[in-house]
Amino acid sequence: MPEFRRILLEGTITPVVVDDEQLVAGDGRRIPVADAIHLPPTEPSKILCVHLNHVSRVNEFQIKLASAPTYFHKPTSALNSHRGNVVRPTRCHWLNFEGEVVIVIGRPCRNVAPEEAGDYIAGYTIGNDFGLHDFRDTDAGSMLRVKGSDTMCPVGPGVVTGWDFHDKRIRTLVNGEVRQDGSTAEMTWDMHYLVADLARTITLLPGDLIFSGTPANSRPVQPGDVVTVEVEGLGQLTNTIVSGPTPIREDVGAQPTESEEVLSTALGGDWEFRGIRTPRRD
Repeated sequence: MPEFRRILLEGTITPVVVDDEQLVAGDGRRIPVADAIHLPPTEPSKILCVHLNHVSRVNEFQIKLASAPTYFHKPTSALNSHRGNVVRPTRCHWLNFEGEVVIVIGRPCRNVAPEEAGDYIAGYTIGNDFGLHDFRDTDAGSMLRVKGSDTMCPVGPGVVTGWDFHDKRIRTLVNGEVRQDGSTAEMTWDMHYLVADLARTITLLPGDLIFSGTPANSRPVQPGDVVTVEVEGLGQLTNTIVSGPTPIREDVGAQPTESEEVLSTALGGDWEFRGIRTPRRD
């Protein structure tokens, strides 16, 4: 299956195709994959994300799934890339990973049926929907700062075309240890349904990204941790967690909290009954 990436090559943003362990530019230049400086594989006008979709995640929180998908929005300024650093701001402690499959829109899409939606999809990539749950109590449920803070949207490394999304394994590893292990088979709403649902009232444009949901066991990570999302047929997306250079300001806005809602979300639902030791390391 063809895979397309965007890299910084000799100071220029350059589209490339994957050829085994090399990346090939349109002018024939080749660079080893291991040496490339990756960029997000598209330049989206918007990044849309479904709240809950995987059955294992719904069961983890012991809630009843809504009858239709609900969504939130990540700003494009949150975009990050393969091998990019994800910044956990100083004074924040509850940064969680969420490995996901991401839909990449290929042409303008509006008011299509689910059975037509595949014609508007350019391909698929991998995403890590990082969440800064210290701000879970703010923004009236929009999750703007939780999911939209800078660096919280790594995607990549490339866009794979012709990929069949059915029954594909999704794993998230932290420092080489498996933390999430799920499958697209447990998605309540598949990729085509999500595209058609959103396109009823929102025009989807080429390059737009749709995060399709994460399996159970999203958990906090710490500065120094290396997080890798693996998706069968799409490859690996790897990022390193680092500490922010400056603390969250105290003279404006809502402050980071450690409320029951923050801890419950960060630690997987019924945290107080599990005897889970708080993973916070300052």
